[in-house]
Amino acid sequence: MSYQSPSNFTDEQLSISLLKEQLENFAQFQKLEFLNHHPITDLVLGRSDYIDLLLNRLWTFHGLNDQTTLSLVAVGGYGRGELHPLSDIDILVVSRKKIPESLQAKISQFITLLWDLRLEVGHAVRTIDECLEIGKSDLTVATNLQESRLLSGSEDTFQSLKNIIDSDSFWPSEDFYRAKLEEQRIRHAKYHDTTYNLEPDIKSTPGGLRDIHTLSWVARRHFGATSLFEMSRFGFLTDAEYRELVECQNFLWRVRFALHIELRRYDNRLTFAHQAQVAESLGFVGQGNIAVETMMKEFYRTLRRVAELNKMLLKLFDQAIINKGKIAEAQILDDDFQRRGTLIEARKPALFQARPETILDMFIHIANDSTIEGVSPATLRQLRTARRRLNKFLHTIPAARDKFMDLVRHPNALNRAFRLMHKLGVLAAYLPQWSQIVGQMQFDLFHVYTVDEHSVRLLNHINTFNFEESYQKHPICCEVYPRMQKKELLILAAIFHDIGKGRGGDHSEIGAVEAYDFCIEHGLSKPEAKLVSWLVQNHLLMSVTAQRRDIYDPDVIIEFAKKVRDEEYLEYLVCLTVADICATNPELWNSWKRTLLAELFHSTQRLLRRGLENPVDVRDRIRHNQQLASAILRKQNFSAREIEVLWQRFKADYFLRHTHKQIAWHCEHILNQENAEQPLILMSKKATRGGTEVFVYSKDQPALFATVVAELDRRNLNVHDAQIMTSKDGFILDTFMVLDQNGKAIDEARHQAITKHITHVLQDGKPTKIKVRRAPRNLKHFNVKTRIDFLPTKGKKRTLMELVALDAPGLLAKVGATFAKLGIHLHAAKITTIGERAEDLFILTGPQNGRLTEEEQQLLQEKLLDTISEQITS
Repeated sequence: MSYQSPSNFTDEQLSISLLKEQLENFAQFQKLEFLNHHPITDLVLGRSDYIDLLLNRLWTFHGLNDQTTLSLVAVGGYGRGELHPLSDIDILVVSRKKIPESLQAKISQFITLLWDLRLEVGHAVRTIDECLEIGKSDLTVATNLQESRLLSGSEDTFQSLKNIIDSDSFWPSEDFYRAKLEEQRIRHAKYHDTTYNLEPDIKSTPGGLRDIHTLSWVARRHFGATSLFEMSRFGFLTDAEYRELVECQNFLWRVRFALHIELRRYDNRLTFAHQAQVAESLGFVGQGNIAVETMMKEFYRTLRRVAELNKMLLKLFDQAIINKGKIAEAQILDDDFQRRGTLIEARKPALFQARPETILDMFIHIANDSTIEGVSPATLRQLRTARRRLNKFLHTIPAARDKFMDLVRHPNALNRAFRLMHKLGVLAAYLPQWSQIVGQMQFDLFHVYTVDEHSVRLLNHINTFNFEESYQKHPICCEVYPRMQKKELLILAAIFHDIGKGRGGDHSEIGAVEAYDFCIEHGLSKPEAKLVSWLVQNHLLMSVTAQRRDIYDPDVIIEFAKKVRDEEYLEYLVCLTVADICATNPELWNSWKRTLLAELFHSTQRLLRRGLENPVDVRDRIRHNQQLASAILRKQNFSAREIEVLWQRFKADYFLRHTHKQIAWHCEHILNQENAEQPLILMSKKATRGGTEVFVYSKDQPALFATVVAELDRRNLNVHDAQIMTSKDGFILDTFMVLDQNGKAIDEARHQAITKHITHVLQDGKPTKIKVRRAPRNLKHFNVKTRIDFLPTKGKKRTLMELVALDAPGLLAKVGATFAKLGIHLHAAKITTIGERAEDLFILTGPQNGRLTEEEQQLLQEKLLDTISEQITS
């Protein structure tokens, strides 16, 4: 598609409609050039050149080029001459003195036309003095001014502005460097200080384009270097590093350009919704997710290279700008290493190439001394070179294996050493399996990091179990972990727990085999290797049991205890499980999960100590709960006879599945109820197991469960657990564990309104019309295949059904309504949401109050599949 140069536009062509047409022609031309693999530099700089010509033509058209003291200036990224399809076009209209109103009107018309053309224009109109005043107080403005470029108008005015900007008094390079360093630190923190977020920001994430810009800004301010090439002339970049930085920038530019041609509005986030199309535009191919995985691995590799160069160069700038070239005195650590200030450095220029195992010695020194914060630029340069020239993985070197195990056993290795080993590519150089998970995507809403980043964060979370300040959040782990005799076994299990991902098959089984071989190769005993392998194979066992099984069923505890076998395995497993959940997503851990895992841990621990051959007597637990609840109620002046009459209406299961405090709370309000025919809704004022307990006592009615959960869904509340019970005389005693949208207990200020609404729909007595909320936009890009399984059970009275489906709003209400239509009775529900997936367990009986027959199971499966399919497509 052809386009016309703006410099050739006639006055008649400067109407809004014709200009929009010309801009669209140019955008389509660039898109075709991009898809035909035209060099990205030409496209990015070419768009800037096109906008230069357009602004010049429109500036002239509005009669502004006649003003001898007025300049039109490009600033920011546009000032650098870099524009992507949706980039902001930042301009500054600068004058020597205050602009008269007549001229302001012309400038306003010029700016308004740019907006009418739907160009993303950021603009300011200032005098030189105003630029100076604002620039001195605002780092962002100062940075943008530093990259200013004259587009049209007075050269003298622009030069006067440049003289002020370039003067030492405007922003001394030392102050500018410190400010930019802090700005980068804050920006990185927003992205959890990692390049490995699953939906990264191309521009702002650590290792993104902003990290390259930061280097350019600092170099420009201190040395006057206006490009990466000029930086290399000052000796801070080797020729190879310069080429590498340009290569990285060009790749990131290509990804950003591909994203921008797909979007309507400005954004730099590479979200799940756009990754497949970007990969296709960039020429990555493969079935399923292969194209995206390949692209993202290249993307993360690029980010890591930029992040390394950024860190190394900023340390060099620090020496030049802050320390004025003065070199701190070296403290010798051993024959191979010394430290200067807070950095460690190799004492020989080719140490790592001559003896690669000494790379691990460096991290042992870092573990030994917590005041060592990083690696010196020269040593980092040496490490990068040695790492690339390795012709074998480090674990094949016997001396390296010994040093690696020294690190794993080191009490302080988790503080900094392992994270730094990952950042600097040493873990990938040591272990071939680790190199395979670097940048490995995880296509769900449950995880927020790549596999390797998640695993390193898991190690960090294990380390927190050493500290008292973590006790409130992780009481069991903080008691168990410090007394472990062989912490290295847990650390090795953490390293291997997800190492089999991305290779097809069950990642737990793949990792278990490789973990065992690794342990034997590294000198561990067979029982130790067996424990590590078992932990890897079963690292999901405890979270699945706690969140997706009925842990109040003694048979579930017995089954879990049989798999765990002994208390030592249980202690290792709970630490691995908690750290795994916390490292998956910073928002995932809550007191609800903590309570579930604690209950499972303590129930299993008691059973293992008592012996599997001596399970808990259910009747003893019921009697115990009744005695304690009765004591509380009698203190509230209820007679033993009143309590007995009420309890005769309840089935034994009620007393087994509730604590004595819950029983007393329910019964107090039931006994005080003025009208037994009216529904009774209770909400716990204090957080119960991390959530709010909603108790519903009412005469049974059709689709009652569906009615209640639909009402809760309307209030943007999430049901995480449900105990569904019926009294002997046809009253329901349902308990729902509910959390708000932030995974917390419901604010007490909302209790009255929620209670009122549930009471109203139950009094109405009609099955509720389920009003489904619109699904969140990010759910639309996930395809979760609905799966319904009927699980084997020992007893013949009930059926266990497991449902896996897309967690669309109203799912639970639809499922409950289906049960009601088929006359199926729901006795308990375990609701688990894992990212975009709902993985729910239901305990059911058929219309005749027994297990569902095969025919009833088949019919239920068909109806649920139809219902859920309708909901997802609607």
